[in-house]
Amino acid sequence: MGNIDIANVSRSFAAVVAVDDISLQIKAGEFFTLLGPSGCGKTTLLRLIAGFCAPDAGQISVGGKRIDTLPPHRRNIGMVFQNYAIFPNLSVAGNVAYGLKARKVAAAELNRRLAEALTLVRLQGYGERRPHQLSGGQLQRVAIARALVIRPDVLLLDEPLSNLDARLRVEMRGEIRDLQRRLNITTVYVTHDQEEALAVSQRIAVMQAGRIEQLAGSHEIYRRPLSLFTAQFMGTTNVLPGIVAAREGNHLRVRVGAVDLIVADQQACQGEAVTLCLRPEALRIVDARGVAAPGEARLEATVVSAEFAGAIVRLNAELPGGMPLKIAVLDDPDRATTPGNAVALAYHPARVTVFRQGAA
Repeated sequence: MGNIDIANVSRSFAAVVAVDDISLQIKAGEFFTLLGPSGCGKTTLLRLIAGFCAPDAGQISVGGKRIDTLPPHRRNIGMVFQNYAIFPNLSVAGNVAYGLKARKVAAAELNRRLAEALTLVRLQGYGERRPHQLSGGQLQRVAIARALVIRPDVLLLDEPLSNLDARLRVEMRGEIRDLQRRLNITTVYVTHDQEEALAVSQRIAVMQAGRIEQLAGSHEIYRRPLSLFTAQFMGTTNVLPGIVAAREGNHLRVRVGAVDLIVADQQACQGEAVTLCLRPEALRIVDARGVAAPGEARLEATVVSAEFAGAIVRLNAELPGGMPLKIAVLDDPDRATTPGNAVALAYHPARVTVFRQGAA
């Protein structure tokens, strides 16, 4: 089975620590994503698994067998590179069969596995075409077929969608996820795109400065970030500094500028400085009387500007006192969201994440 065990792995380049004492376990058949900004160490960690660079410390095992001491061609790992690394002088069939020829697979078996791989990625009949005759999405499928044809224990993908246009990225990420599910192959996916990671992953490791900032399922990473870095990196959020004014049962009343927010938190104390994170989509516009559903709290704000994005309207607003607030709502032509309008907002206190800073 292709479970991956990474134990206390580090790698430096001169004075830069790219991977800093990382330990994690990736389950067999899991779609696991390394997510983070440029320079966070995610591609270096992927290359350590693949064998393209060696760790300074630590061990890497696949299926209980240590692999960090083996050369790349003996690890039985398939990799799809950011630029696909397609050989321009070879046909589609020649590119896909390259790994099989290197392993000296017999001709009959090679042809059978080649046809199987091309069918998997919906490229049957494309074997004789040359790379320059293919679209970006087709080139990506060739790269995936080449990685899968060797029947690897693990599939690694390094920013595989970054060279595609936005619409094709959405289509291809779905294809990759469906293919992974059908094959049940352990997959490690590297990206800096938060939406992409949330759409395809079973678990995500958010990385910063060579370390794992948070490791969890996609819903938990987005809805319950453990650090301000993760909260801000995982999409747009309102970052609101405040002071705990009072505890009211299981909720806190937090003074944010000139207004109070009600949040669900058991840890912070009265007088403590906190930072609140509230996603724009957690706010909804209610009627002029400010009627909220049971369990919800309410706010009032003034619209500063509105950005129409089709199904979504993004509002830049201000709380009383001038603190900025971002709101994301579904388009409704009957809703008054023009600049200068006052809006009543409702939100659930559990949707607010509280980060403690210490006593004020």
